[in-house]
Amino acid sequence: MLTIDQILSIKSYAEFEAAALELFRFQADRCKPYKEYISLLGIEPHDVKRIEDIPFLPIELFKSHDIYCADTEPEIVFTSSNTGGTTPSRHMMASKEVYRRAFTQAFEEFYGKIEEWSIYGLLPNYLEREGSSLVYMTDELIRRAGSGGFYLNDYERLIEDMEHDPKPKILLGVSYALWDVAEQYAPKLKDTIIMETGGMKGRRKELSKSELHDILCRGFGVKSIHSEYGMAELTSQAYSKGGGIFETPRWMHILVRDVNDPLDHTPQGMRGGIDVIDLANLTSCAFIRTQDIGRKLDERRFVLEGRIAGSDIRGCNLLVHNLL
Repeated sequence: MLTIDQILSIKSYAEFEAAALELFRFQADRCKPYKEYISLLGIEPHDVKRIEDIPFLPIELFKSHDIYCADTEPEIVFTSSNTGGTTPSRHMMASKEVYRRAFTQAFEEFYGKIEEWSIYGLLPNYLEREGSSLVYMTDELIRRAGSGGFYLNDYERLIEDMEHDPKPKILLGVSYALWDVAEQYAPKLKDTIIMETGGMKGRRKELSKSELHDILCRGFGVKSIHSEYGMAELTSQAYSKGGGIFETPRWMHILVRDVNDPLDHTPQGMRGGIDVIDLANLTSCAFIRTQDIGRKLDERRFVLEGRIAGSDIRGCNLLVHNLL
């Protein structure tokens, strides 16, 4: 089995592809729900020779099945938010250290040493529940940074603390809370990156990314809004430094599928459903079919354009219902 050392040391696409195919064969054999899904598709794992031919597990199966393939009990289980009363996903992880190492290395690849920053977390709906991987990650980044902190709904104290903090700062916030601060206070924070994640969580009107970023740029007096792309079912994160263009770490890639034929991937630049390969998902499933929509720009960059609304029961979705 691959180790996290091997995954985080990937340098080239050739190394990524070799590792992905090796991990696929392991998980196709050891992860029972994934193995059953592949069988329902009529695919023989040994016939898969290219990344494009790997079957991606529908993300909704994390709600109903234990997607897990380690011999030991999981050390931690992360859960998704259940906006609208939906069943949360459960991501069982054999090692907290794998998660810490993956998000730490990804952050530092894009932003440099954590210790050079102050990290402020404005994640009220995540803090109000247990099992959030985002809260776990942000808490560790704050601890490593040695400055910053979590803020629930005390926006005035957040602004005051950030204004008196001499270090460069990252304000990582859920979209609706950042909108609230920008609208109510319009603080012009210096040496600060505004990084949004999540969504409105039913608290405010849904906006396109460009509309939201325009509001936040005006409110905070910044030229661009950064974004973090992650989810409970993933171990790794992609980051955008503006313009809605995300970049993945070297051990994480996306493919874009035809929304009408989930087994067919579209050419680069075409819009479709996002499939994620996260090789740090060592003991769950590294190949996930999400409900996000976007376009792949090149090997490691993509644009996120929204979510698939009310997807019809067709194609591979029928197989999901057979597994539920």
